[in-house]
Amino acid sequence: MAELDADLDHIIPSSLLPPVWAKLVVGFVSLLCFARSYDGDFVFDDSEAIVNNKDLRAETPLADLWLHDFWGSRLSSNTSHKSYRPLAVLTFRLNYYLSGGFYPVGFHVVNICLHGGISVLMVDVFSVLFGGLQFTSKGRRVHLAPRASLLAALLFAVHPVHTECVAGVVGRADLLCALFFLLSFLGYCRAFRESSKEGTHSSTFWVLLSIFLGAVAMLCKEQGITVLGLNAVFDILVIGKFNVLEIVHKVLHKDKSLGSISVLRNGALLFRMALLISGGAAVLYVRWKIMGTGPPAFTEVDNPASFADSVWVRAINYNYYYSLNAWLLLCPWWLCFDWSMGCIPLIKSFGDWRVIALAALWLCLIGLIHQALCSEDSHRRRILTLGLGFLIIPFLPASNLFFRVGFVVAERVLYLPSVGYCVLLTCGFGALSRQTKKKKLIAAVVLGILVTNVLRCVTRSSEWRSEDQLFGSALSVCPLNAKVFWERKSCFLSFQVGETEALKVHYNIGKNLADKGNQTAAIRYYREAVRLNPKYVHAMNNLGNILKERNELQEAEELLSLAVQIQPDFAAAWMNLGIVQNSLKRFEAAEQSYRTAIKHRRKYPDCYYNLGRLYADLNRHVDALNAWRNATVLKPEHSLAWNNMIILLDSTGNLAQAEAVGREALELIPNDHSLMFSLANVLGKAQKYKESEALFLKAIKANPNAASYHGNLAVLYHRWGHLSLAKKHYEISLQLDPGASGTKENYSLLRRKLGQMQKKDV
Repeated sequence: MAELDADLDHIIPSSLLPPVWAKLVVGFVSLLCFARSYDGDFVFDDSEAIVNNKDLRAETPLADLWLHDFWGSRLSSNTSHKSYRPLAVLTFRLNYYLSGGFYPVGFHVVNICLHGGISVLMVDVFSVLFGGLQFTSKGRRVHLAPRASLLAALLFAVHPVHTECVAGVVGRADLLCALFFLLSFLGYCRAFRESSKEGTHSSTFWVLLSIFLGAVAMLCKEQGITVLGLNAVFDILVIGKFNVLEIVHKVLHKDKSLGSISVLRNGALLFRMALLISGGAAVLYVRWKIMGTGPPAFTEVDNPASFADSVWVRAINYNYYYSLNAWLLLCPWWLCFDWSMGCIPLIKSFGDWRVIALAALWLCLIGLIHQALCSEDSHRRRILTLGLGFLIIPFLPASNLFFRVGFVVAERVLYLPSVGYCVLLTCGFGALSRQTKKKKLIAAVVLGILVTNVLRCVTRSSEWRSEDQLFGSALSVCPLNAKVFWERKSCFLSFQVGETEALKVHYNIGKNLADKGNQTAAIRYYREAVRLNPKYVHAMNNLGNILKERNELQEAEELLSLAVQIQPDFAAAWMNLGIVQNSLKRFEAAEQSYRTAIKHRRKYPDCYYNLGRLYADLNRHVDALNAWRNATVLKPEHSLAWNNMIILLDSTGNLAQAEAVGREALELIPNDHSLMFSLANVLGKAQKYKESEALFLKAIKANPNAASYHGNLAVLYHRWGHLSLAKKHYEISLQLDPGASGTKENYSLLRRKLGQMQKKDV
């Protein structure tokens, strides 16, 4: 729109107007904002979606990516979150392959570059939104709106709410979705250029391509499908020039010409709508069939408002969440990686002062919608309509209107809606500039917003570089969030494997402290998480794990028992309860807990492993071997289960079977030094000294500071008659572990034997 562009003349320098320069500036600024996150760690959900996701590894068939969710679980599983994003996972897999492992730099660099590319693409998108689609006879657009499109693209590039998508590697899904979403929109716009030049067939191709790109966007993240709705709104209200105000007048006055509305008589538009509707329906149907068992099951801690009994309470809180999202776009200063679990208390009555936020939101929206639909200025109608379309339509999947979502407020879902915000803000700056004579003041305000946002992006990117900084920053924003206290998995020590489930903020700090060995401080944070939410079963589970490690078994059992009482299908807590009961010598109760865990999670290799440990303690050797075999069938790389099978068969004198199991294990896990060690012991007893020696040496090369490896190799040399080598490795073993009584005794025997041999030689 030439008028808006002229209003921004004092804000955007004319030297930046050529498209190439504009895109270079936008690209540079977007990279500058988030460059500080390039060498960050894998944080928060990155651990589960990337580090612990088997779909990234070469041994997982590529076909499995199309059957698994974003986290690597089978979509058919009842525990799956149904987040079907195979193309995003495929890019993670390529990152893993090209980096040669889980090195976060490569992952972060791709995210930063994607945001830079999207920001550059936004120059073209905003040019369409502000300039319209009027073409010359040669097919060139008439109004490019260079000033408005550049300002809006800069506002988008530097918005701090994008930090989660760019600095958090799992935000790749949102970035890829946005990329194909915008390409789909631009492709749809291209259809109108081609229809004016080459006819219907070329136009149909671009509409079909737009639908295809929308499907690709959905395979990156679910909200990508909403681009088809945006294209339809764009076509009807902008291209078809559907005037709502005119229709309302005709309806109110019972005008007989209502049936001759141009939109209803436009065959080309109706054909495009039919393509969009049929294409969207087909994509959604395929998506639903793939999803399998229905929508995901979330808990009250994920989205408390959606579990409220009163429809009014749900409606009020949903609208309050919308106002919070709008505030994050307007003032992105208080940012938090997780807003659930008590961070935002429920509004339970109209007397709550926060209801004012709802009223303010809807007053603004109603005013904007009225202007977008009823303004006599067609240019203003177009810009406001498209701005609201980009703001609202991509947000709909996160609105709780169609299905329950697993979060309260999530900054990542605002990546695409921020496009609409930038349109409205740019339009607002144009209106201010037109109404006031203080042009330099408006320019200073715009520059101040851009600089402030750049600095905020740099600061926020730094907070996303490590979990310590990320979780610490969350405490200042959401001190009531029980999730701040903990996060991810922590295993029991020794040969028992425990598991916890992943959540967030207070919890996360507890997890970090536990990982660093500071169990006392971790316990304090976990207890606070449970205090804030007495039904927080995941925090109870983690706290029970730490108490078990500290041998505070009675309290650990009480906590885990309470957790499974609150959530009877909590398989991990049942298994951990079994481990504690096993330590308390309550074997029957432990077996029942393990069996209950397996009932709720049939494919549970760690639980089968711990059940095998219980049977071994009870001398039920056959049952133990069967349980461990089940663990290795479900998880072929389960080293502990393989090792225990070898050790049990060895200790019961079944050397041939132990050797067979050891060789089978090493074929599956060829670089596991503990398996080499166990099999070397078996081969030594079977007097296969040469092969045993080779495995011992290979194990020592992989883990040179293991005293037992040197000690047992020394025993092998002792039996074999290579006494000088035996003496050497006994001495190395004792240097590494001076208190090893068995090694001391064997070394003494060797020295006496060597002394006797020297006397005999003399």
